[in-house]
Amino acid sequence: MTKFILRFFHIVAFYSVLIWLAIMLLIVNFVVFFLYYLLPPDTGKIFGRKLNSFVFRLFLNGCCHLGLMHLDLHALDKLNVAQGIIIAPNHPSMLDALLILSRIKNTSCLMKTSLWNNIFLHSGARLAGYVRNDSIKNMVRRSVKELQSGSNLLIFPEGTRTVQLPINRLKTGVGFISTKAQAPIQTVLLLTDSPYLSKHWPIWKTPSFPVYFKAVIGQRFEPTSRTAEITSLLQNYYDRTLDDSIHQPRATHT
Repeated sequence: MTKFILRFFHIVAFYSVLIWLAIMLLIVNFVVFFLYYLLPPDTGKIFGRKLNSFVFRLFLNGCCHLGLMHLDLHALDKLNVAQGIIIAPNHPSMLDALLILSRIKNTSCLMKTSLWNNIFLHSGARLAGYVRNDSIKNMVRRSVKELQSGSNLLIFPEGTRTVQLPINRLKTGVGFISTKAQAPIQTVLLLTDSPYLSKHWPIWKTPSFPVYFKAVIGQRFEPTSRTAEITSLLQNYYDRTLDDSIHQPRATHT
């Protein structure tokens, strides 16, 4: 009976926080729609990134307090002092960008056009100066500009969520941007014991609770002059490091 009551509580809490997140994002996007035109671009970018980080962290903390999640993300905090690096995590879940951006504030994000145009995300992403992946030429140009301005850039090298364990074949985009901007690539290992929001898992489908995530700072790769070389180095590193690490012991609550 106790397990049944706890499961019922978690399910009610789960749908409540999803509605709460949607309302927060709608309010934020309504407000920042006007701020985009009122604030100077650099000021708007700084404010937008801090605001997005605050909203994501508020949501994740709420999930933790309700027993829906246990997170160990403290390792990411040390990257707040970094400038002009590419942050390149593996991508087991649709929550991965929220996990990273909730902790690292001076960070742009390479976004798919479908997410960029999403009513819950568009205005916040635009104010924060995130990079839209609409065309290769524009994507690379904007990415290089962000990195050379001292901003960090979040890129998921797989291009989509992981479907082939331990990691998909990496796209060449991250290596090309690194080579073009001469920016280091900081790997991040995102570890989880839950399939929640993995590829083809809808956001409204309840998993087993709590969901555990842990972030580990991996190796940093200095830029090379060849895209294929840096991409191969990343692939080999992730294949080797993640091979036995996808399902980890339960993380500590943060």
